[in-house]
Amino acid sequence: MLDDRKLDVLKAIVTDYVASREPVGSKALVERHRLDVSAATVRNDMAVLEEEGYIAQPHTSAGRIPTDKGYRLFVDRLAQIKPLSPAERSAITTYLNGTADVDDLVTRTVRLLAQLTRQVAIVQYPIAQRTVVRHVDLLLLTPERLMVIVVQSSGRVDQTVLESPSSDEGRLQALRNRVAEAIVGRATADAAAALGTFVDALAPDERPYAAPVVAAVLEAIAAEPAAHVVVAGLPNLAASQTFETNLRPLLEALEEQVVLMRLLGEAAGDDVTVRIGEENTTEGFRSASVIAAGYGADLSASLGVLGPTRMDYPSHIAAVRAVARYVSRFLSQG
Repeated sequence: MLDDRKLDVLKAIVTDYVASREPVGSKALVERHRLDVSAATVRNDMAVLEEEGYIAQPHTSAGRIPTDKGYRLFVDRLAQIKPLSPAERSAITTYLNGTADVDDLVTRTVRLLAQLTRQVAIVQYPIAQRTVVRHVDLLLLTPERLMVIVVQSSGRVDQTVLESPSSDEGRLQALRNRVAEAIVGRATADAAAALGTFVDALAPDERPYAAPVVAAVLEAIAAEPAAHVVVAGLPNLAASQTFETNLRPLLEALEEQVVLMRLLGEAAGDDVTVRIGEENTTEGFRSASVIAAGYGADLSASLGVLGPTRMDYPSHIAAVRAVARYVSRFLSQG
């Protein structure tokens, strides 16, 4: 068990190494962090930290750098998450305000995270388990064709053109009203269940006309959303100058949707989760750190950032948490 002074030394090493990218020496720590002890004492503390595996010496006569174990202890012992600046909070609100639909929201979110953290941002599309049917309409295009329109709370709009056996506008609107009454305002699973017996409840002469319409609506609301992940900020990997020997497997892993889904699934939870280096079981990401959080009413989707283990954990944790909460609020108002 490390005492408070050694924890302070570790924190100072992590802070300086993240900022400078250079191994940290005892003299520099004493001068920059006012540790109120001699350089010799700091060297002794560093020797203990190295023996315990929290720091390492990259080469002879160099200072020390944190190991994955050191970063983990640093993150676990964070007294508080660095608050976002007013400018950063304003940027989140401004950038995400006016979002048109889920596609727009995901695109804006992944770009925002990449800009805020200067890391690779990853955002999973929200799973529409709680999607509600917002609107249904039937439009007569020609005497022989009609369009079925279904709008969902996720922002998804489905339009299906059908051959129409009747050009009776009144009959069309009557069917539209009955379908809308049955499903508008209901969750998609409940709406699909309601439509399962809809045709059977109609008069026999109405069924041939209504069946194709109901089938089109069912197809629109019952389709499972595809698992999909969006990535932004890949140039930030090269800019980090950290993955010199590991960049290729990391880039290859980032191209695989299934791999990214598994990565987010491992990292995300009901609060911000941090996976550091070898803690990532997914091949290709063991030289990186992942900061992720669940979002949405049921936390069924995840977002986060990926970068070198040498990253600004307090700031990035704050950014991921703030963006996840903002996106959750947006979806709850949808």
